[in-house]
Amino acid sequence: MKVRVENERCEAHGQCNMVDEDLFPLDDDGYSTLGAGVDVPPGQEQIARLGVDSCPLQALHLE
Repeated sequence: MKVRVENERCEAHGQCNMVDEDLFPLDDDGYSTLGAGVDVPPGQEQIARLGVDSCPLQALHLE
């Protein structure tokens, strides 16, 4: 499973980062740094889903 961000949709609300700072890193301006996608570590799938669901702009996606 991978999680990725649509950079053009991210508006730096930071809700994903509040779910898990390590899985949803932000840059100094508060924007997601996931880019084209990162692997979700084993056992972190539920946290990844919560982070994706927390995005008010639906900029995050699971693959």
